[in-house]
Amino acid sequence: MKLKSLQDLFVEELRDLYNAEKQLVKALPRMAKAASSDELREGFEEHLEQTKEQVNRIEQICEQLGVKPTGKKCIAMEGLVEEGKELIEEDAEAPVLDAGLIAAAQKVEHYEMAGYGSVRTWAEQLGLDEAVELLQTTLDEEKETDQKLTQLAEQMINQQAQQAENWEEEEKGNGRRKNGKAKPKTNRNGRRR
Repeated sequence: MKLKSLQDLFVEELRDLYNAEKQLVKALPRMAKAASSDELREGFEEHLEQTKEQVNRIEQICEQLGVKPTGKKCIAMEGLVEEGKELIEEDAEAPVLDAGLIAAAQKVEHYEMAGYGSVRTWAEQLGLDEAVELLQTTLDEEKETDQKLTQLAEQMINQQAQQAENWEEEEKGNGRRKNGKAKPKTNRNGRRR
């Protein structure tokens, strides 16, 4: 597609975001399954529902413009999803994996915030008031998700990941921490049994 105008660029970026969100709809269940923290798993599940709504909003905007949202592959999201998949396949302690999953999810959120910020600004410039409102809603959700992930990381997950290293050192030989409590048993996905 030749980009002759700001509207052409707007539509092209919407298609990119649409494909990105569709890829994320497939990736989020895998991330939720890999998370050992209940809070993180619930966060991924909640964001999955939001992402489905975000897909609907893009479809709604494209319908208003009389264009199809399909036809573009988001290479950036493909790479981010692949990085997340590689992380899940790593041999990692459960809390360490959770910390990595948060980092992977925040990379996605930051990419989406950049994309939605641009298309929202272009929609404003083009006088597409309804699209501005829909895109702002999505942008606000992405920012909120990023903030929740930061809070979860700083208040809980990163500390647990740091403690995992201490557990590993302390457990050599007896399977117990210094305080006498056994390290929580986990299944192959890193979830506590």
